Amino acid sequence: MSRGTAVVPLVETDMGCRSSLTLAIALGLGVAILPISYDRCLTTTALVSAGAQAQPVEKLVQRWRKNKLPDGIAQSNGRLEATQVDVSSKYAGRLAEVSVEEGSTVTAGQVVAKIASPEMEAQLRAAQADIQKAKDAVAAAEAEIVTRQAAQDFAKGDFERAVELLKSGNITKQIYDQRQRNYEGAQAGTLAVQAQRDQARSAVSTATAEAERVAAMLADLTLVSPRDGRVQYQLARAGEVVAAGAPILTILDLTDVYMTIFVPAAVAGKLEVGGEARLVLDPIPDVVVPATVSFVASDAQFTPKTVETKDEREKLMFRVKLKIDRTLLQKYMSRVKTGVRGVGFVRTKPDVAWPDSLQVKPRPQ
Repeated sequence: MSRGTAVVPLVETDMGCRSSLTLAIALGLGVAILPISYDRCLTTTALVSAGAQAQPVEKLVQRWRKNKLPDGIAQSNGRLEATQVDVSSKYAGRLAEVSVEEGSTVTAGQVVAKIASPEMEAQLRAAQADIQKAKDAVAAAEAEIVTRQAAQDFAKGDFERAVELLKSGNITKQIYDQRQRNYEGAQAGTLAVQAQRDQARSAVSTATAEAERVAAMLADLTLVSPRDGRVQYQLARAGEVVAAGAPILTILDLTDVYMTIFVPAAVAGKLEVGGEARLVLDPIPDVVVPATVSFVASDAQFTPKTVETKDEREKLMFRVKLKIDRTLLQKYMSRVKTGVRGVGFVRTKPDVAWPDSLQVKPRPQ
């Protein structure tokens, strides 16, 4: 029979910062009782067994300290997330250029990609040609109006003289009627040319609108970042043909970062939207990040498998978002990472003070 070593904690006693932990060490068939003292305020040295792997004392102490939150403060683990925005083209075309890559920092309005569309460029040239053609028609109509107006003025004077001559009996009724018809015909001709000019002007407006529409479409082929952030994914490369609406880049808005946690109904029902919260992240456990409760789900859901709950009997949980202040994120934007795991702390009693371990601490330089 092989002889192994096993370490089993029995009793922990608290003496201020000094604590003692009685361990039972099983050596073969014999059992030895070994008291061990340690400083609970400092990092505990792990006890390493000589045989089978034993659970370090440090983990036991951390677990003991973890359950010592004041009444009115709850915790749940989660991970940092950020709002994702897809950069897509409204129109199909060939991706001519992508000026950023994954990990690049971008600002709102920055050009990130361009799509080539020779067809739209040809449509724009055609619309511009239609504009010029319509303007030429307007100019021709206006010139014709001048000619017709002169003819109308001459016919009008001739008709007015015929009226006076008819009264004195110096012309016949036939001549009078002829001059009247000439005047009325000149008036109709002027009106017809004026209508042609108005149609030409309408054609100019239509062609201009079409040119503006095509120009707007071409402008949409130059893709810009909608927000400040960081490129998370590049989904298409230069030279590829992309469909309308197909995402080309995914950008993380690093000024809209939050941690999603899940809490039981007993905790969710006491949370206040806008209330204070605290975040402690695994990579920087010595830094306490201030946050705000920005969202509490109105419907419960089954606990996600990735979430560890204090009580495994809690099957239905409420989703809560803890949002980090935008000003703080802008200050440390280059250091913000999503997907980082940590622990979120919320207060179910607003009058409960945060313990010293959850007081906001700046990041060490």
